[in-house]
Amino acid sequence: MATRKPIDYIFIALKGMAMGAADVVPGVSGGTIAFISGIYEELISAINQINLDTFKVLRNDGLKAAWKQLNGNFLVALFAGIFLSLFSLATLVSWLLEHEAILLWSFFFGLVLASIFFVGKEVKKWNIATIVVLLLGALAAYYITTLPANENADSLPYLFLSGALAVCAMILPGISGAFILVLLGSYKTILDAVHEYELKTVAVVAAGAIFGLLSFARLLKWMFKHYKNITLAMLTGFIFGSLNKIWPWKQVLETRTYGDKVIVIREQNILPTAFDGEPKILFAVIAALFGFSLIFMLERLASKK
Repeated sequence: MATRKPIDYIFIALKGMAMGAADVVPGVSGGTIAFISGIYEELISAINQINLDTFKVLRNDGLKAAWKQLNGNFLVALFAGIFLSLFSLATLVSWLLEHEAILLWSFFFGLVLASIFFVGKEVKKWNIATIVVLLLGALAAYYITTLPANENADSLPYLFLSGALAVCAMILPGISGAFILVLLGSYKTILDAVHEYELKTVAVVAAGAIFGLLSFARLLKWMFKHYKNITLAMLTGFIFGSLNKIWPWKQVLETRTYGDKVIVIREQNILPTAFDGEPKILFAVIAALFGFSLIFMLERLASKK
């Protein structure tokens, strides 16, 4: 790997901020952003270096050698961007979800739709196996998006488990960590903890996330090493199946209220109607087209670099 300049780490931090912003939305995966920004495999490899071998290098060869093996500069820049985004953009994204949900969902729908082509073209050889895996991945993701949300849960052991499961979904393109939290009933609790700086809750969720991240990244690295085409086909399927969740127009079928929190339990996708108003539909289409185009603009910039 070529030596990076300070400006390169600023761009990595910005990619982390984009991942963090996506992960706040229940339906969009930070893993998708990592993939389309060209850092996905490096992220998986770097996470896998957090192991006993690195600690042995630290003991025998010193901090500098261990830090290099860990790809520490990359991880620090990326996760600094993610956490900065979570704490700074969580309020904005929450406001948009409440007041301009259709425009926000439209933007991410276009973005994720374009990601299908971006990830799919990385598959070097399409055959029966890759097509079957793609379809299975799409069906699995679609099924997950149809599951009803659980009631809100805020016990610390449950939040630890929620963090572990959500981060596994977070690093999978197409499967949203935030949506897993909604299914588990932990989304509002964790989002409120971030807003209100409840450090105990945040620390427990973070510990669960670290545990899940270190465990699941090893499986992903093994899959990329031995079955890269199959893995990419599966990820493409996950992204395709997740489109069901981020369709902008929905009809709420069932909600639950917990104090001042309203949780959507069941909803269904509907087509936009005249009731939405032509300007609103037009703006939604523009937002979707912008999200769709953004992926290809990023790809062209990356190709030039």
